[in-house]
Amino acid sequence: MSSTATPLRPDNRPPLNLMGKRGRQRSEEVIRYALIACSLVTLLTTLGIIGILLFEAANFFADIPVWDFLTGRTWTPLFAGTQQEFGVLPIVVGTLMTSLVAACIALPIGLAAAIYLSEFANERARSVLKPVLEVLAGVPTIVYGFFALTFITPVILKPIFPDIGTFNGLSAGIAIGIMAMPTVASLSEDALRAVPRSLREAAYGLGATKFETTARVVVPAAVSGIVASFILAVSRAVGETMIVAVAAGQSPAGQSGASGSMFDLMHSMQTMTGFIAYTFSSDVARGTTAFYSLFGVALLLFIMTFAMNLASQWVTKRYREEYD
Repeated sequence: MSSTATPLRPDNRPPLNLMGKRGRQRSEEVIRYALIACSLVTLLTTLGIIGILLFEAANFFADIPVWDFLTGRTWTPLFAGTQQEFGVLPIVVGTLMTSLVAACIALPIGLAAAIYLSEFANERARSVLKPVLEVLAGVPTIVYGFFALTFITPVILKPIFPDIGTFNGLSAGIAIGIMAMPTVASLSEDALRAVPRSLREAAYGLGATKFETTARVVVPAAVSGIVASFILAVSRAVGETMIVAVAAGQSPAGQSGASGSMFDLMHSMQTMTGFIAYTFSSDVARGTTAFYSLFGVALLLFIMTFAMNLASQWVTKRYREEYD
C-alpha cells in the first residue's frame, strides 16, 4: 500500500500549508490583542476623565460643602469679593428647563418622522427625507445657536411673546430640540424596522388597519429602542454647549442681573455647559475656588449624563428580552 502521509520538504521543514496555517493563527492573535488594546484605550480614557474630575473637584468641595453646592439658590462664582456664592441649583434648573423644551420638540416629532419613514413612506419619499435628517444631524451646533439668536427669537417668538429677552432659554431649547430630532428619528426608525415582518402580517390577518398595526403592534414591539433613543437624545440635550452659550445667555435665571424667576424661559438662563464654556474663556485665576467650581459642575454634569446612559441600557435590555 502506498503511504498517504505528507512528505517533508528537502530541508526537513514542515509543508507550506502547515506554515500557512500557523501564520494565520499568529495573525489572528495579533488582531485579537490589537482589538483588546483598543478596548483598553477607551476604558482607560474614561477612567482618566473620571479621575481628573474627582481630583480637581475635591479641591472645590474642600472649600464648599457638597450640600450647600447642591441646594444653594445663588450662583455667583465669578463675582469679586464676598459676593461669591456657589449654589448650583440655578444652572441645574436652566439645564433641565432647556432640555425639557428640547424634549418636547425632538421626541414627538422625531418619533413621528421615524414612524412615517418606517411604515408609511414610499421609497421616493424616504430617499428625500432621510438625507434631510442626515443634513440636520451634521449641522454644527454653533450654527443652531446663531439660528436661535437671529431667527427663532426675533422672527418666531417675539411676535408671540413681546417681553421675551434677546437671550432666553426658550429659543435655545427649541434649537436644541431641532438638533436632537434626527437622533430620535434615526434610532427609532432602526428599532421599528427591526420588528419582524411576521408581527405585521399577523395583525393584518386579524383585520387591523395599517395605523392600528403600527400603533398597537409595531411601536410596542420596538419600545426598547424608542425609549433608548429618547434617553440618548435628552442626554445629548443636557450636554449641549454652543447653542446655550450663544442663545440662552450667561446670567443664571432668578439671580441679580437676570430678569424673571429661576423657571422663567423668557429671559436669560445659564446652563451648566454654558457656565463651563464661559468661565474657561474668562480670566479666572487658576487655583481659586471659582476655577475649581468648573470641575464641581463638570462632575455633576458627568454624573447626570452617565445616569441617563445607564437608564438607556437598562431599558433596552429589560424590554428587548420581552420582544425577542
